[in-house]
Amino acid sequence: MTEYFPEVKQVKYEGPDSKNPLAFKHYNPAEKVMGKTMADHLRFAVCYWHTMKGLGSDQFGMDTIVRSYNKAADPMQRAEQTLQAAFEFFTKLGVQFWCFHDRDIAPEADNLAETNKRLDKIVALAKKMQDQTGLKLLWGTTNAFSHPRFMAGAGTNPDPHVFAYAASQIKKAMEITHELGGAGYVFWGGREGYDTLLNTDLKRELDHMALLLQRAVDHKKKIGFGGQLYIEPKPKEPTKHQYDFDAGNCFAFLQKYNLVEHFKLNIEANHATLAAHTFQHELAFCVANGILGSVDANRGDLLLGWDTDQFPTDLYDTSMAMYTILKGGGFTTGGLNFDAHVRRQSIDNVDLFYAHIGSMDAFARGLKIAARLIEEKVLDKAVQERYAGWDQPLGRDIESGKMDFAGLEQYILENGEPLLRSGRQELLENILNEYI
Repeated sequence: MTEYFPEVKQVKYEGPDSKNPLAFKHYNPAEKVMGKTMADHLRFAVCYWHTMKGLGSDQFGMDTIVRSYNKAADPMQRAEQTLQAAFEFFTKLGVQFWCFHDRDIAPEADNLAETNKRLDKIVALAKKMQDQTGLKLLWGTTNAFSHPRFMAGAGTNPDPHVFAYAASQIKKAMEITHELGGAGYVFWGGREGYDTLLNTDLKRELDHMALLLQRAVDHKKKIGFGGQLYIEPKPKEPTKHQYDFDAGNCFAFLQKYNLVEHFKLNIEANHATLAAHTFQHELAFCVANGILGSVDANRGDLLLGWDTDQFPTDLYDTSMAMYTILKGGGFTTGGLNFDAHVRRQSIDNVDLFYAHIGSMDAFARGLKIAARLIEEKVLDKAVQERYAGWDQPLGRDIESGKMDFAGLEQYILENGEPLLRSGRQELLENILNEYI
Protein backbone atom coordinates (compact mmCIF):
# COMPACT_ATOMS: atom_id res chain seq x y z
CA MET A 1 0.00 0.00 0.00
CA THR A 2 1.21 3.51 -0.82
CA GLU A 3 2.66 5.47 2.10
CA TYR A 4 1.47 9.08 1.92
CA PHE A 5 3.34 10.44 4.95
CA PRO A 6 6.72 8.69 4.76
CA GLU A 7 8.47 11.51 6.64
CA VAL A 8 6.70 10.45 9.88
CA LYS A 9 6.82 6.95 11.37
CA GLN A 10 4.88 7.17 14.64
CA VAL A 11 4.31 10.08 16.99
CA LYS A 12 5.07 8.99 20.56
CA TYR A 13 5.25 10.54 24.01
CA GLU A 14 8.86 11.47 24.86
CA GLY A 15 8.31 13.86 27.76
CA PRO A 16 8.88 17.57 28.34
CA ASP A 17 12.65 17.35 27.88
CA SER A 18 12.41 15.98 24.34
CA LYS A 19 13.59 18.21 21.48
CA ASN A 20 11.89 16.07 18.85
CA PRO A 21 9.22 18.19 17.09
CA LEU A 22 7.43 15.00 16.05
CA ALA A 23 6.94 13.75 19.61
CA PHE A 24 4.48 14.59 22.36
CA LYS A 25 5.98 16.49 25.26
CA HIS A 26 2.88 16.43 27.48
CA TYR A 27 0.24 14.16 25.94
CA ASN A 28 0.82 10.70 27.34
CA PRO A 29 -2.34 8.75 26.43
CA ALA A 30 -1.81 6.15 29.16
CA GLU A 31 -1.09 8.64 31.98
CA LYS A 32 -3.87 8.81 34.54
CA VAL A 33 -5.35 12.12 35.65
CA MET A 34 -8.11 12.10 38.25
CA GLY A 35 -8.55 8.37 37.83
CA LYS A 36 -8.84 8.28 34.01
CA THR A 37 -6.27 8.13 31.26
CA MET A 38 -5.53 11.23 29.24
CA ALA A 39 -6.85 9.43 26.17
CA ASP A 40 -10.19 8.80 27.89
CA HIS A 41 -10.46 12.37 29.16
CA LEU A 42 -9.55 14.12 25.93
CA ARG A 43 -10.97 11.81 23.25
CA PHE A 44 -9.04 13.51 20.45
CA ALA A 45 -10.44 13.43 16.91
CA VAL A 46 -9.11 14.62 13.56
CA CYS A 47 -11.55 16.36 11.23
CA TYR A 48 -11.54 15.10 7.64
CA TRP A 49 -12.50 18.36 5.91
CA HIS A 50 -9.70 20.67 7.04
CA THR A 51 -6.98 18.08 7.56
CA MET A 52 -7.39 15.92 4.48
CA LYS A 53 -9.28 18.24 2.13
CA GLY A 54 -7.96 21.67 3.12
CA LEU A 55 -5.52 22.84 0.46
CA GLY A 56 -4.82 26.41 1.54
CA SER A 57 -7.42 28.32 -0.47
CA ASP A 58 -9.15 31.31 1.08
CA GLN A 59 -11.46 34.15 0.04
CA PHE A 60 -8.62 35.84 -1.82
CA GLY A 61 -6.67 33.03 -3.43
CA MET A 62 -6.53 29.53 -4.89
CA ASP A 63 -5.00 26.39 -3.39
CA THR A 64 -1.40 26.57 -2.22
CA ILE A 65 -1.01 22.99 -0.95
CA VAL A 66 -0.39 19.89 -3.06
CA ARG A 67 -1.10 16.47 -1.54
CA SER A 68 0.00 13.28 -3.29
CA TYR A 69 -3.32 11.57 -2.55
CA ASN A 70 -5.26 14.30 -4.36
CA LYS A 71 -3.84 13.95 -7.88
CA ALA A 72 -5.86 11.18 -9.55
CA ALA A 73 -8.14 12.29 -12.39
CA ASP A 74 -10.99 9.99 -11.35
CA PRO A 75 -12.91 11.50 -8.38
CA MET A 76 -13.62 8.13 -6.76
CA GLN A 77 -9.97 7.13 -7.02
CA ARG A 78 -9.08 10.41 -5.29
CA ALA A 79 -11.66 9.68 -2.60
CA GLU A 80 -10.23 6.21 -1.93
CA GLN A 81 -6.65 7.46 -1.85
CA THR A 82 -7.62 10.32 0.46
CA LEU A 83 -9.29 7.87 2.85
CA GLN A 84 -6.19 5.67 2.87
CA ALA A 85 -4.00 8.70 3.54
CA ALA A 86 -6.37 9.82 6.29
CA PHE A 87 -6.16 6.55 8.21
CA GLU A 88 -2.39 6.56 7.83
CA PHE A 89 -2.36 10.05 9.33
CA PHE A 90 -4.76 9.14 12.15
CA THR A 91 -2.77 6.09 13.19
CA LYS A 92 0.64 7.73 12.97
CA LEU A 93 -0.66 10.65 15.07
CA GLY A 94 -2.18 8.26 17.59
CA VAL A 95 -5.72 9.64 17.90
CA GLN A 96 -8.72 7.49 18.72
CA PHE A 97 -11.39 9.18 16.61
CA TRP A 98 -12.18 10.96 13.35
CA CYS A 99 -15.07 13.11 12.05
CA PHE A 100 -16.43 13.80 8.56
CA HIS A 101 -19.05 15.47 6.39
CA ASP A 102 -20.70 13.20 3.83
CA ARG A 103 -19.31 15.23 0.91
CA ASP A 104 -15.78 15.12 2.37
CA ILE A 105 -15.40 11.40 1.95
CA ALA A 106 -17.23 10.85 -1.34
CA PRO A 107 -17.74 13.22 -4.29
CA GLU A 108 -21.24 14.25 -5.29
CA ALA A 109 -22.56 12.75 -8.54
CA ASP A 110 -25.19 14.03 -10.98
CA ASN A 111 -28.09 12.66 -8.93
CA LEU A 112 -28.78 11.56 -5.38
CA ALA A 113 -29.01 7.85 -6.15
CA GLU A 114 -25.55 7.78 -7.74
CA THR A 115 -24.14 9.98 -4.96
CA ASN A 116 -25.42 7.50 -2.38
CA LYS A 117 -23.81 4.60 -4.28
CA ARG A 118 -20.49 6.44 -4.09
CA LEU A 119 -20.97 6.98 -0.38
CA ASP A 120 -21.73 3.30 0.17
CA LYS A 121 -18.51 2.29 -1.57
CA ILE A 122 -16.36 4.66 0.51
CA VAL A 123 -18.15 3.79 3.75
CA ALA A 124 -17.46 0.09 3.15
CA LEU A 125 -13.76 0.94 2.80
CA ALA A 126 -13.87 3.19 5.89
CA LYS A 127 -15.51 0.44 7.93
CA LYS A 128 -12.79 -1.99 6.88
CA MET A 129 -10.07 0.50 7.83
CA GLN A 130 -11.72 1.22 11.19
CA ASP A 131 -11.70 -2.50 11.93
CA GLN A 132 -8.04 -2.79 10.93
CA THR A 133 -6.84 0.21 12.95
CA GLY A 134 -9.24 0.33 15.91
CA LEU A 135 -10.16 3.92 15.12
CA LYS A 136 -13.71 5.04 15.82
CA LEU A 137 -16.03 7.69 14.42
CA LEU A 138 -16.68 10.47 16.92
CA TRP A 139 -19.45 11.91 14.78
CA GLY A 140 -20.66 12.36 11.25
CA THR A 141 -22.54 15.21 9.63
CA THR A 142 -23.76 16.43 6.27
CA ASN A 143 -22.63 19.31 4.09
CA ALA A 144 -25.91 21.05 3.28
CA PHE A 145 -24.36 24.43 2.62
CA SER A 146 -21.72 24.27 -0.15
CA HIS A 147 -23.80 23.25 -3.16
CA PRO A 148 -25.63 26.08 -5.01
CA ARG A 149 -28.98 24.43 -4.22
CA PHE A 150 -28.40 25.44 -0.59
CA MET A 151 -27.58 29.10 -1.28
CA ALA A 152 -30.69 30.14 0.70
CA GLY A 153 -30.37 27.46 3.35
CA ALA A 154 -31.36 23.82 3.70
CA GLY A 155 -34.03 23.32 6.35
CA THR A 156 -34.84 27.05 6.21
CA ASN A 157 -34.91 27.33 2.40
CA PRO A 158 -37.95 29.13 0.93
CA ASP A 159 -38.34 26.24 -1.55
CA PRO A 160 -39.78 22.98 -0.13
CA HIS A 161 -38.00 21.07 -2.91
CA VAL A 162 -34.67 22.09 -1.36
CA PHE A 163 -35.97 21.15 2.10
CA ALA A 164 -36.77 17.68 0.73
CA TYR A 165 -33.28 17.37 -0.79
CA ALA A 166 -31.64 18.39 2.51
CA ALA A 167 -33.75 15.85 4.41
CA SER A 168 -32.76 13.13 1.93
CA GLN A 169 -29.09 13.97 2.31
CA ILE A 170 -29.30 14.04 6.11
CA LYS A 171 -31.15 10.72 6.10
CA LYS A 172 -28.27 9.07 4.26
CA ALA A 173 -25.60 10.78 6.36
CA MET A 174 -27.26 9.57 9.56
CA GLU A 175 -27.42 6.04 8.16
CA ILE A 176 -23.73 5.90 7.23
CA THR A 177 -22.80 7.42 10.60
CA HIS A 178 -24.79 4.64 12.25
CA GLU A 179 -23.15 2.02 10.00
CA LEU A 180 -19.69 3.25 11.05
CA GLY A 181 -20.58 3.14 14.75
CA GLY A 182 -20.52 6.91 15.20
CA ALA A 183 -20.87 8.17 18.76
CA GLY A 184 -22.85 11.18 17.56
CA TYR A 185 -24.25 13.19 14.68
CA VAL A 186 -23.85 16.97 14.29
CA PHE A 187 -26.14 19.57 12.74
CA TRP A 188 -24.35 22.75 11.73
CA GLY A 189 -26.65 25.12 9.88
CA GLY A 190 -24.09 26.60 7.52
CA ARG A 191 -26.66 28.71 5.70
CA GLU A 192 -29.59 28.39 8.10
CA GLY A 193 -30.01 32.12 8.60
CA TYR A 194 -30.63 35.25 6.58
CA ASP A 195 -28.74 37.95 4.72
CA THR A 196 -31.64 40.43 4.86
CA LEU A 197 -35.02 40.50 6.56
CA LEU A 198 -36.50 42.19 3.49
CA ASN A 199 -37.15 38.79 1.90
CA THR A 200 -37.28 36.59 5.01
CA ASP A 201 -40.20 35.04 6.91
CA LEU A 202 -38.21 34.51 10.09
CA LYS A 203 -40.88 32.63 12.05
CA ARG A 204 -41.61 30.25 9.21
CA GLU A 205 -37.92 29.50 8.69
CA LEU A 206 -37.45 28.71 12.38
CA ASP A 207 -40.50 26.45 12.30
CA HIS A 208 -39.09 24.64 9.28
CA MET A 209 -35.67 24.19 10.88
CA ALA A 210 -37.37 22.65 13.92
CA LEU A 211 -39.41 20.40 11.65
CA LEU A 212 -36.25 19.12 9.96
CA LEU A 213 -34.69 18.33 13.35
CA GLN A 214 -37.87 16.61 14.52
CA ARG A 215 -37.83 14.40 11.42
CA ALA A 216 -34.16 13.62 12.16
CA VAL A 217 -35.12 12.49 15.67
CA ASP A 218 -37.79 10.26 14.15
CA HIS A 219 -35.28 8.73 11.74
CA LYS A 220 -32.73 8.18 14.48
CA LYS A 221 -35.30 6.05 16.31
CA LYS A 222 -36.33 4.27 13.12
CA ILE A 223 -32.81 3.08 12.26
CA GLY A 224 -31.85 2.36 15.87
CA PHE A 225 -29.02 4.88 15.99
CA GLY A 226 -27.86 5.17 19.60
CA GLY A 227 -25.51 8.13 19.15
CA GLN A 228 -26.03 11.62 20.52
CA LEU A 229 -27.48 14.35 18.28
CA TYR A 230 -25.70 17.71 18.45
CA ILE A 231 -26.30 21.27 17.28
CA GLU A 232 -23.24 23.43 16.65
CA PRO A 233 -23.76 27.15 17.34
CA LYS A 234 -22.33 29.87 15.10
CA PRO A 235 -23.52 33.48 14.97
CA LYS A 236 -22.73 34.56 11.40
CA GLU A 237 -20.68 33.77 8.31
CA PRO A 238 -21.57 32.76 5.72
CA THR A 239 -24.95 34.37 6.46
CA LYS A 240 -25.38 37.75 8.14
CA HIS A 241 -27.30 36.13 11.00
CA GLN A 242 -27.53 32.40 11.72
CA TYR A 243 -30.38 30.96 13.73
CA ASP A 244 -28.00 28.87 15.87
CA PHE A 245 -26.28 32.07 17.04
CA ASP A 246 -24.79 30.86 20.34
CA ALA A 247 -25.39 28.33 23.12
CA GLY A 248 -28.10 30.45 24.75
CA ASN A 249 -29.92 30.94 21.48
CA CYS A 250 -29.78 27.21 20.69
CA PHE A 251 -31.04 26.30 24.15
CA ALA A 252 -34.02 28.63 23.77
CA PHE A 253 -34.75 27.12 20.33
CA LEU A 254 -34.59 23.56 21.68
CA GLN A 255 -36.91 24.46 24.55
CA LYS A 256 -39.44 26.18 22.30
CA TYR A 257 -39.70 23.22 19.95
CA ASN A 258 -39.55 20.49 22.64
CA LEU A 259 -36.22 19.13 21.41
CA VAL A 260 -34.08 19.51 24.55
CA GLU A 261 -34.20 15.83 25.45
CA HIS A 262 -32.86 14.86 22.02
CA PHE A 263 -29.99 17.31 21.47
CA LYS A 264 -26.82 18.55 23.11
CA LEU A 265 -24.42 21.15 21.75
CA ASN A 266 -21.13 20.83 19.92
CA ILE A 267 -19.24 23.96 20.97
CA GLU A 268 -16.56 25.46 18.74
CA ALA A 269 -14.06 27.90 20.24
CA ASN A 270 -13.85 30.13 17.16
CA HIS A 271 -17.64 30.32 16.87
CA ALA A 272 -17.80 31.46 20.50
CA THR A 273 -15.50 34.39 19.85
CA LEU A 274 -17.42 35.34 16.70
CA ALA A 275 -20.48 35.59 18.96
CA ALA A 276 -18.52 37.92 21.28
CA HIS A 277 -18.22 35.22 23.95
CA THR A 278 -15.26 33.40 25.37
CA PHE A 279 -14.82 29.70 24.69
CA GLN A 280 -15.21 29.06 28.42
CA HIS A 281 -18.47 31.02 28.56
CA GLU A 282 -20.12 28.80 25.95
CA LEU A 283 -18.89 25.67 27.71
CA ALA A 284 -20.00 26.97 31.11
CA PHE A 285 -23.47 27.83 29.79
CA CYS A 286 -23.83 24.30 28.42
CA VAL A 287 -22.66 22.72 31.67
CA ALA A 288 -25.08 24.88 33.67
CA ASN A 289 -27.97 23.71 31.51
CA GLY A 290 -26.96 20.09 30.97
CA ILE A 291 -26.43 20.40 27.21
CA LEU A 292 -22.67 20.07 26.75
CA GLY A 293 -21.99 17.31 24.26
CA SER A 294 -18.78 17.74 22.30
CA VAL A 295 -16.16 20.33 21.31
CA ASP A 296 -14.62 21.57 18.08
CA ALA A 297 -11.20 22.52 19.36
CA ASN A 298 -9.69 25.50 17.55
CA ARG A 299 -9.21 29.22 18.02
CA GLY A 300 -9.78 32.42 16.09
CA ASP A 301 -7.76 35.57 15.62
CA LEU A 302 -9.37 38.35 17.63
CA LEU A 303 -8.01 40.91 15.15
CA LEU A 304 -9.78 39.24 12.24
CA GLY A 305 -13.53 39.15 11.82
CA TRP A 306 -13.99 35.71 10.32
CA ASP A 307 -13.71 32.03 11.15
CA THR A 308 -9.95 31.49 10.89
CA ASP A 309 -10.05 27.97 12.40
CA GLN A 310 -6.53 28.03 13.79
CA PHE A 311 -5.08 25.23 15.87
CA PRO A 312 -5.53 25.77 19.65
CA THR A 313 -2.26 26.49 21.45
CA ASP A 314 -3.33 29.03 24.11
CA LEU A 315 -2.83 27.43 27.53
CA TYR A 316 -5.31 29.76 29.21
CA ASP A 317 -8.02 28.60 26.81
CA THR A 318 -7.17 24.92 27.07
CA SER A 319 -6.84 25.04 30.87
CA MET A 320 -10.14 26.80 31.48
CA ALA A 321 -11.89 24.70 28.85
CA MET A 322 -10.77 21.49 30.52
CA TYR A 323 -11.57 22.91 33.96
CA THR A 324 -15.15 23.59 32.84
CA ILE A 325 -15.50 20.25 31.05
CA LEU A 326 -14.17 18.29 34.05
CA LYS A 327 -16.43 20.20 36.45
CA GLY A 328 -19.31 19.29 34.15
CA GLY A 329 -18.55 15.59 34.42
CA GLY A 330 -16.30 15.17 31.38
CA PHE A 331 -17.11 13.80 27.95
CA THR A 332 -19.43 10.86 27.44
CA THR A 333 -20.17 10.54 23.72
CA GLY A 334 -18.27 13.66 22.67
CA GLY A 335 -14.63 14.66 22.57
CA LEU A 336 -12.12 17.19 21.27
CA ASN A 337 -12.28 17.38 17.48
CA PHE A 338 -9.58 19.54 15.88
CA ASP A 339 -11.76 21.58 13.55
CA ALA A 340 -8.74 23.55 12.41
CA HIS A 341 -6.58 23.88 9.34
CA VAL A 342 -2.92 24.66 8.83
CA ARG A 343 -2.10 28.13 7.57
CA ARG A 344 -1.98 28.92 3.87
CA GLN A 345 1.82 29.01 3.93
CA SER A 346 2.17 25.71 5.85
CA ILE A 347 2.36 23.60 2.73
CA ASP A 348 4.38 20.54 3.79
CA ASN A 349 2.84 17.24 4.93
CA VAL A 350 4.78 17.42 8.18
CA ASP A 351 3.05 20.71 9.06
CA LEU A 352 -0.16 18.73 9.64
CA PHE A 353 1.63 16.73 12.30
CA TYR A 354 3.23 19.77 13.94
CA ALA A 355 -0.18 21.44 14.19
CA HIS A 356 -1.94 18.49 15.79
CA ILE A 357 0.96 17.59 18.11
CA GLY A 358 1.11 21.14 19.48
CA SER A 359 -2.63 21.26 20.07
CA MET A 360 -2.77 17.85 21.70
CA ASP A 361 0.06 18.86 24.01
CA ALA A 362 -1.72 22.13 24.81
CA PHE A 363 -4.88 20.29 25.85
CA ALA A 364 -2.87 17.73 27.80
CA ARG A 365 -1.26 20.54 29.76
CA GLY A 366 -4.66 22.16 30.17
CA LEU A 367 -6.05 18.89 31.51
CA LYS A 368 -3.31 18.59 34.14
CA ILE A 369 -3.66 22.24 35.17
CA ALA A 370 -7.43 21.87 35.43
CA ALA A 371 -7.09 18.72 37.51
CA ARG A 372 -4.81 20.49 40.00
CA LEU A 373 -7.24 23.41 40.27
CA ILE A 374 -10.08 21.00 40.99
CA GLU A 375 -8.17 18.74 43.37
CA GLU A 376 -6.85 21.68 45.39
CA LYS A 377 -10.26 23.44 45.25
CA VAL A 378 -8.62 26.80 44.58
CA LEU A 379 -11.46 28.34 42.59
CA ASP A 380 -14.12 26.37 44.46
CA LYS A 381 -13.09 28.03 47.72
CA ALA A 382 -13.25 31.49 46.20
CA VAL A 383 -16.71 30.87 44.73
CA GLN A 384 -17.98 29.33 47.96
CA GLU A 385 -16.82 32.32 49.97
CA ARG A 386 -18.33 34.77 47.48
CA TYR A 387 -21.77 33.15 47.70
CA ALA A 388 -21.58 32.26 51.41
CA GLY A 389 -24.52 34.52 52.27
CA TRP A 390 -26.86 32.28 50.32
CA ASP A 391 -26.13 29.48 52.80
CA GLN A 392 -27.21 31.70 55.71
CA PRO A 393 -30.85 32.09 56.92
CA LEU A 394 -31.68 35.05 54.62
CA GLY A 395 -30.27 33.39 51.53
CA ARG A 396 -31.92 30.06 52.27
CA ASP A 397 -35.29 31.75 52.83
CA ILE A 398 -35.03 33.65 49.50
CA GLU A 399 -34.03 30.55 47.52
CA SER A 400 -36.77 28.44 49.09
CA GLY A 401 -39.39 31.02 48.13
CA LYS A 402 -40.35 31.93 51.71
CA MET A 403 -39.57 35.63 51.33
CA ASP A 404 -41.92 37.89 49.37
CA PHE A 405 -41.22 41.55 48.53
CA ALA A 406 -42.77 42.73 51.79
CA GLY A 407 -40.56 40.40 53.83
CA LEU A 408 -37.45 41.45 51.93
CA GLU A 409 -38.31 45.10 52.48
CA GLN A 410 -38.77 44.49 56.22
CA TYR A 411 -35.37 42.80 56.38
CA ILE A 412 -33.70 45.86 54.82
CA LEU A 413 -35.58 48.25 57.13
CA GLU A 414 -34.23 46.28 60.11
CA ASN A 415 -30.70 45.57 58.85
CA GLY A 416 -29.83 48.53 56.65
CA GLU A 417 -27.20 48.61 53.89
CA PRO A 418 -25.36 45.42 52.91
CA LEU A 419 -21.59 45.23 53.31
CA LEU A 420 -19.58 45.43 50.09
CA ARG A 421 -17.20 42.52 49.50
CA SER A 422 -14.34 42.20 47.02
CA GLY A 423 -14.62 39.85 44.07
CA ARG A 424 -10.85 39.22 44.29
CA GLN A 425 -10.53 39.02 40.49
CA GLU A 426 -6.91 40.11 40.37
CA LEU A 427 -5.90 37.64 43.07
CA LEU A 428 -7.59 34.77 41.26
CA GLU A 429 -5.95 35.73 37.97
CA ASN A 430 -2.58 35.70 39.75
CA ILE A 431 -3.30 32.28 41.22
CA LEU A 432 -4.34 30.93 37.82
CA ASN A 433 -1.08 32.23 36.36
CA GLU A 434 0.85 30.31 39.01
CA TYR A 435 -0.87 27.06 38.09
CA ILE A 436 -0.30 27.61 34.38
